[in-house]
Amino acid sequence: MADNEQLDGGAVEAERIVAPKSKLKLIIAAGGVFLIVGGAATWLFSARHTDEETRAAAAPAKPPVFVEVPDMLVNLVGSPGDRVQYLKVKLVLEVREEKQAEAIKPNLPRVTDIFQTYLRELRASDLNGSVGVFRLREELTRRVNAAISPSQVNAVLFKEIVVQ
Repeated sequence: MADNEQLDGGAVEAERIVAPKSKLKLIIAAGGVFLIVGGAATWLFSARHTDEETRAAAAPAKPPVFVEVPDMLVNLVGSPGDRVQYLKVKLVLEVREEKQAEAIKPNLPRVTDIFQTYLRELRASDLNGSVGVFRLREELTRRVNAAISPSQVNAVLFKEIVVQ
């Protein structure tokens, strides 16, 4: 029995030695969790507060201005012997400010010429699907920006596209 008491006494002593280390680890872990949670809450609050201030301080955005381009009807490139196909396009140019629109209007004949020259080189297969229309939009935007530089167009918008 004395051996059992010694073993039990040794176990109690071992628990006393282990217990402070486990409590210290628990306190450190809890402190770390509180620091992380507190830091995250502070960051979220400051980010939300900054976004609200930014939105309040930002001036209301002006609506874009649109410039009508004359309707265009061009014949498309085809293989010899095929029937002739035509492309009818109604376009609008989107710009940021009215003064940009006023700067573009005197250059509309140049813009129309550049568009027609490019459109006449297309095949009907170039316009298939949304990918073809997207490529056409990007190419027309690039060409109009080169023609009216230093003014810039945000986008070329299609009002109507008909391939016959």
